[in-house]
Amino acid sequence: MKTVYLQRDPEEWQQFVELLEQAVKEEKLEQFFSLFLTSDERGSLGLRTQIVRHLLSNDLSQREIQQKLNTSAATITRGSNMLKTLDADFLGWANEKLNGKA
Repeated sequence: MKTVYLQRDPEEWQQFVELLEQAVKEEKLEQFFSLFLTSDERGSLGLRTQIVRHLLSNDLSQREIQQKLNTSAATITRGSNMLKTLDADFLGWANEKLNGKA
């Protein structure tokens, strides 16, 4: 899997992931995300989830997704491009979780 963005410091991301894992174990996800994300950022993640769900299910064209979710074509394209960088097994898992099918 190739990374399509540059990170300031990979250790910072790893620290975040480890803290997230700990929040999952201790059932503190809601508090965790309230600490790290603004209300707008949480809304953006919700939108991104719906974009990915539609892209994986292949039930609508990108234009139809854009119109249904009232977002920009660039936002849909960024989501589509990110899917191209991920391995098929992970995408199958994500599709199963989001759409109930592999």
